[in-house]
Amino acid sequence: MTAAGLWGIARFLGSLALSFVLILVIWWLFLLAFPDIGPIIGRTPADVFTYLFTAPDAATNRAEICGNLRITLQDAAIGFVAGMVAATLTAALFVMSRPAAQTFMPLAMLLRSVPLVAMTPLITLVVGRGVAVVAVMGGIVVFFPALVMIMTGLANAPKQIDDVITVYGGSRLTALHRSAIPSAVPSLFSAAKVSVPGALVGATVAEWLGTNRGLGATLQQALPAAAYDELWASVLVITVASIVLYAIVGVAEALVLAQMGMQQN
Repeated sequence: MTAAGLWGIARFLGSLALSFVLILVIWWLFLLAFPDIGPIIGRTPADVFTYLFTAPDAATNRAEICGNLRITLQDAAIGFVAGMVAATLTAALFVMSRPAAQTFMPLAMLLRSVPLVAMTPLITLVVGRGVAVVAVMGGIVVFFPALVMIMTGLANAPKQIDDVITVYGGSRLTALHRSAIPSAVPSLFSAAKVSVPGALVGATVAEWLGTNRGLGATLQQALPAAAYDELWASVLVITVASIVLYAIVGVAEALVLAQMGMQQN
């Protein structure tokens, strides 16, 4: 990778670090602006740091949080893969068949407008409370934004290449494989970057309302139990995990696009 590419990655990571610092500042200012929230309920970033690293039982607290985080990351990975695969296949179908896109795209957007929390009882009733509900709920959060972005990338393939493939007897499937998919790689990565935090949200909601495990269940149980240190620590850990996963996808995007000779969006 060139020096310019490395500098671009460094700027990207630096902007994420700055965003995280800004989140901590907003958190602290929010508690200052609404003093009635704390100190019984509200916890500052320093309080969370103490809970996780310097308190007498910090090791136990970290072990519990990290154990729940591992479950949530596994659940998020299931939803992310399910949603991205479904979005990619659906986008390819819609690009190859305009009637299918005109028929089913409005239905997809209509389903997107239904709040996920409202759909959870029905989803749980249909698929149960295991891995299936995690895949469905995480996939729903990932699917819709990824579908639009991947469709845009596939539809914007160079028409000249498609014409050449058609002249030489290639089918629509050949054009999709040889032209549309390679040109849509930036859109695939953009969809992945947007979907990673969404997959965590979907996993957390599924755990909260469906599986009763992971950080989502921790958030549900900590509030009525007045375990506010654990509650705020869980929120911070989810936030950090989202930023780190977003950064990993962003760095992978820069490396892959540089290898393919493409410019990052």
